[in-house]
Amino acid sequence: MTRVAAIDCGTNSIRLLVADADPATGELVDLDRRMTIVRLGQGVDRTGRLAPEALERTFAACREYAGVIKEHGAERLRFVATSASRDAENRDEFVRGVLDILGVEPEVISGEQEAEFSFTGATRELTGRDDLDKPYLVVDIGGGSTEFVVGDDQVRGARSVDIGCVRMTERHLVRDGVVTDPPSEEQIAAVRADIEAAVDLAERSVPLSEARTLVGLAGSVTTVSAIAQNLAAYDSEAIHHSRVSYDRVREITETLLRSTHAERAAIPSMHPGRVDVIGAGALVLLSIMERIGATEVVVSEHDILDGIAWSVA
Repeated sequence: MTRVAAIDCGTNSIRLLVADADPATGELVDLDRRMTIVRLGQGVDRTGRLAPEALERTFAACREYAGVIKEHGAERLRFVATSASRDAENRDEFVRGVLDILGVEPEVISGEQEAEFSFTGATRELTGRDDLDKPYLVVDIGGGSTEFVVGDDQVRGARSVDIGCVRMTERHLVRDGVVTDPPSEEQIAAVRADIEAAVDLAERSVPLSEARTLVGLAGSVTTVSAIAQNLAAYDSEAIHHSRVSYDRVREITETLLRSTHAERAAIPSMHPGRVDVIGAGALVLLSIMERIGATEVVVSEHDILDGIAWSVA
């Protein structure tokens, strides 16, 4: 076993996994897995820069994670940064801050690298299952981007496109600096048009029509699963490898897009940091299911974070 630490810093959240990895058996044993909503991508789509307050929230989480990594005695650490830090003009400021706190430089990876990590993390433990047809389409719906990966034992095609839940919300569902509650039909149509154009782009390099099983990753998808199961609180074990039908995803998405901030916040399994962006995230999932004709989505709690951990091991 090798004790490794992996950090995934996205547009909406930063996450840590400390685990014991055994490459020979394919076993990854969690020691600590945690997530903090930092909204690093706040305003990036509009300004092209990381906001000072967003950087400070992220650095505060990094200081907390540094303590956890030291406590567990991880031998190796890899820090991967994704969509927001790829797009920002002042990403050097972000890199310097992380290096000072954690002693490693964040790797600002490409969308294609991000997609391959997500695929490895989500599908490594599915090997040998006979109830899920291959090839898989893994979709990782993040804050700034969504990754599409089709593959079986290896990746056949991968593409990252800019339709994350934060980006879509800030681009189309905000008026005068405030999220519209609920959004108008015109706003929803604008989000849908952006999503459709992005999926068209993904389809140029990823054989979406070949997919036989849709595997959904990240907070928007797991939250939809929690709502579908009427969970009294967020429960990773109940969510991991749950299946949500297309009809249920459509029903939940329509409800979220019709609801107010207070109504979404009152959902027992809803993380406070997702209240304003979950409607857009659910709409991304629904649109993808419609495009490929998926009757259900298999929800995975294992994603890019697990893929990063395996790359270290």
